[in-house]
Amino acid sequence: MYVALNPIMTVGGKLSWQEFARLAAKTGYGGAEVMLDQAMHDGPEATRRLLAELNIKPAVINFPVEFRKDDAAFQDGLKKLPEVSAFAAAIGCPRMVTWMLPSSPLPKDEQRKIYLDRLSASAAILARDKVRLGLENVSPVHLRKLNKYEFIYKMPEMLQLAKDCGPNCGMLLDSWHWHHSGATPADIVAAGKEGIVHVHLADAPKIPPEDIRDNQRLLPGEGVLDWKGFFGALQKIGYADAVAPEVFGRGIKEMGPQEGAWEGLKYARDVMRSAGLAAVRDSVKA
Repeated sequence: MYVALNPIMTVGGKLSWQEFARLAAKTGYGGAEVMLDQAMHDGPEATRRLLAELNIKPAVINFPVEFRKDDAAFQDGLKKLPEVSAFAAAIGCPRMVTWMLPSSPLPKDEQRKIYLDRLSASAAILARDKVRLGLENVSPVHLRKLNKYEFIYKMPEMLQLAKDCGPNCGMLLDSWHWHHSGATPADIVAAGKEGIVHVHLADAPKIPPEDIRDNQRLLPGEGVLDWKGFFGALQKIGYADAVAPEVFGRGIKEMGPQEGAWEGLKYARDVMRSAGLAAVRDSVKA
């Protein structure tokens, strides 16, 4: 496993893709989540050259197709997906991720069918380039109540949706949502290596589930999560890709990008070491 820089850790300053990648390398990250639009503008050759120069890995790309709105928006995005999929493969980043709310204006079965149809069509395109798609379950209670009907928020149910979408689909495992959905290390083990596409890290304060808000995340190790169980399960299934701190709140916006990046790496590295693991690099404070 290696720690990758997520853009949310640098929201205290506006960085270009190249600046972001250079900050990841300078701070000591082993990789960076790819800013798709700017990286595609540079082109695959220039992007590969930048990553090689910095000796960092392209961790993941955000799935660019809008599948949550109407069919016209979905079809428009789907037309562009083959180009993005080919780019992801060309830069050595065969992973994309997306999320879905745990509530819906439609009954669960109806909403699930819409998402299943759209994501299955998307996954078939990605499969041509051997690109995987990770789906993230979102779990806080206030978001489950945002719309009329509760939708998928538990890890096993999201994993089943992913499997139904295609053999190249799995989960974006977010420790925050893992915790708030009541999941356990056994759920990670049950997902297996094939079921986990990418990993996000954030900790949770000791607040009753009905009171927690999605922007109350803490840095790894500051809260109540079972990090030994979490990383122990990832190690057991042989997960060997990126883990990226993604912390909404906790004053990250008020930090400069270098400080935010450094804090994310430091805390991630510490919980990994406490769980008996080590990040791919030793960090050097920027």
